[in-house]
Amino acid sequence: MLERSRLSPRDVLATHGVRTTRQRAILAEMLFTGEGCHIDAQALHAEAARRGERLSLATVYNALRAFEKAGLIRRVAVPSERIWYDTDTGAHHHFYIEAENRVLDIAEGQPETPPEGYRIMRIDTVVHLEKVTPDE
Repeated sequence: MLERSRLSPRDVLATHGVRTTRQRAILAEMLFTGEGCHIDAQALHAEAARRGERLSLATVYNALRAFEKAGLIRRVAVPSERIWYDTDTGAHHHFYIEAENRVLDIAEGQPETPPEGYRIMRIDTVVHLEKVTPDE
């Protein structure tokens, strides 16, 4: 998981081999300082605009792909038209509130306890695998 308090956003990008541009540094500042978050490109683009930053939506998509490739964020597998990303790359589970198009972390040790006012509609499990080489 990303150590948020120790590195500047620019250092986070450099440490993970991500080419640092002004736009990526702005987005890294938004994503990697403060609390972790679940975000999609449109929401991140809108937040940047609210902060007075002029970034194209394509730039935001490209930065998110670069951050994901570098392991700084991870894609959250939910049935949505949007692609959701999580800045907490540690192993954990999520609730997806379909009617609100919102992703929430599941509290550790509470995988079947939805937030108050909600009930479980269905459970989809995705287990991500990678090929093991004979040397491992």
